[in-house]
Amino acid sequence: MELFANLALGFSVALSTSSLFYCALGVTLGMFIGVLPGIGPLATVGMLLPLTFYAGPTDAIIMLAGIYYGSMYGGSTASILLNLPGTAGAAVACLDGYPMARQGRAGVALFATTIASFAGGMVGILILAAFAPALARIALTFGSPEYFALMAVGLLAAALVGDGSPARSLAMVVLGLLLGIVGTDVNSGVRRFTGGFPELGDGLNLVIITTGLFGISEVIANAGRIKRGTVQAMNVTWRSLLPTRDDWKRSLMPAIRGTGIGSVLGILPGTGAALSTFVAYAVEKRVSPNRDQLGKGAIEGVVAPEAANNAAAQTAFIPTLSLGIPGDAIVAIMLGALIIHGIVPGPRLVVDQPELFWGLTVSFLIGNIMLLILNLPLIGVWVRILSIPYGLLYPAILVFICVGVFSIHNSVFDVMLAVTFGLVGYGLRLMRFSPAPLLLGLVLGPLIETNLRRSLLLSRGDPWVFFERPISATVLAIGALLIVYFVWSALRTKRSTPASARS
Repeated sequence: MELFANLALGFSVALSTSSLFYCALGVTLGMFIGVLPGIGPLATVGMLLPLTFYAGPTDAIIMLAGIYYGSMYGGSTASILLNLPGTAGAAVACLDGYPMARQGRAGVALFATTIASFAGGMVGILILAAFAPALARIALTFGSPEYFALMAVGLLAAALVGDGSPARSLAMVVLGLLLGIVGTDVNSGVRRFTGGFPELGDGLNLVIITTGLFGISEVIANAGRIKRGTVQAMNVTWRSLLPTRDDWKRSLMPAIRGTGIGSVLGILPGTGAALSTFVAYAVEKRVSPNRDQLGKGAIEGVVAPEAANNAAAQTAFIPTLSLGIPGDAIVAIMLGALIIHGIVPGPRLVVDQPELFWGLTVSFLIGNIMLLILNLPLIGVWVRILSIPYGLLYPAILVFICVGVFSIHNSVFDVMLAVTFGLVGYGLRLMRFSPAPLLLGLVLGPLIETNLRRSLLLSRGDPWVFFERPISATVLAIGALLIVYFVWSALRTKRSTPASARS
């Protein structure tokens, strides 16, 4: 009965005029961004973060979340029709979606991905509603040692488990932690590492760093590099959307497997929705009865990754809302948005801000229904978006970024700082360093420092406080096992490389 009462509260919030408007705005922008190659939801959420200052915290997080899971829907459209993935997670949809389109089954592929995305998203929402409050109740018993251990191991997992080199990701996490200590020390009141700039007294603003690292650097990296695809008017009729009975039969188990994989991986820090699509496709390559057809236009190859993609996008909010630990960089920005609005994410959020938590959860349901309506009838519109000249699109994005950053404090210094971090982000990309772990370190750095110092103060400087408490000791042991496993894997790979080269 308590669940139904909470859902009723959520519907009363999510069905308000402002929440419906921001939900519709978020999912529409997400679809738009998902279709366009090169920008992605991470850069978009960062660029639009200044808009949340003019909305309430619930409406702000609803809009940002809509952009996140809306882009998951939109990314598959260009992948299937043009072999041009809009997001990293949609790259897998190219493997079988585009061959299906070349076989004249583009409508079936688009319908299958939409239904799989909807099903995966709905299951993810149910898991979020069922497990996040229970996890938050358990977390209410945690102290500062437990929070320090969880956040530290979460950052470690984000660096080691995520895509890219673990050593490079760890370096980015450490850099993010260092950037997080810039500003005024809350205990002593001393300014640290401000370089003599009074504007940095309150620390590095999350909005400025995010728009620079992901927005400006994304534009610089893609300007002149992305070639506009040849947009052909495909005749996708309503009749061509309907799958055959064999398509339905072949799609059922891949959708279930993909949803399960995405639901589990979405909860884990550092995995993200993109990784779940690759894992789901790899599983289909092993267990599908039609695995020999994968890569040649098999419907299993589009259903499983899309179900995993959207399930992971929803369950990624479980550790964020219940523990205050973001699962990936996009959710970290949303966590930062809550902090900007004066709301501390964590187990108290479900208790102290039930209208925000349940309103957000129900908005996921409404947003997925909106996307189901938006996706199929407007396929022609989404494809024609690809005909927008990038020479007009990217300068407009830069202007929008600069206006948004300037509006924060009406300061030219903020704009210059954003441009500086844009150049830094572009340099990191050239050196193959992913900026996403840096953002996780920047968001969690102050929280880790606070809980570390609080734990040491309570224990009078004794570091054994982290090992005397069973939960923090267990979490730190898991972190140590992670390090041992990845060091062992790296050594094994290094030893096997010469042997394979000789053979």
